[in-house]
Amino acid sequence: MSTAETSPGPESPAAAPHAVASLVFDDDVPAELWVERTGRRTYTGRSSRGAEVLIGPVAAGAVFTPGELLKIALAGCVGMSADTALAHRLGDDVPVTVRVSGPSDPEHDRYPELREELVVDLSGLDESQRERLVAIVHRAVDLHCTVGRTLRHGASTHLTIAGED
Repeated sequence: MSTAETSPGPESPAAAPHAVASLVFDDDVPAELWVERTGRRTYTGRSSRGAEVLIGPVAAGAVFTPGELLKIALAGCVGMSADTALAHRLGDDVPVTVRVSGPSDPEHDRYPELREELVVDLSGLDESQRERLVAIVHRAVDLHCTVGRTLRHGASTHLTIAGED
């Protein structure tokens, strides 16, 4: 694959003059997100902050499927939402892993249920401290995990096809 094939084309958001004007990012300004086709059923997901992710079917190898990205987004959101509480009580270097699983329903082409598991060593806490931290983490995730909240409450999607005129 040549560089020209993976570089943003003239119609991509990254090619627009406002996409990345500087290396200073504002948390209140959402990144522009898009995917570019790189081959048959394979895409590279990009953000205006310079992040990239490879997307495709399992047969394509070292890529994420769209369903895996959905699960990774949920796991990352759970971890980020719980992070402040965990680091405050267990230290900034606390190892945390968030796993997400859930089988697909091929007949309806969706995931009917996703299960999250946050793995962290709580053995240094007494029972009361453990219960309190678990409650705080649940509350933080329930209040601040945008991905989880969106999945629970649903989101409408609207597809526009540019060039359909």
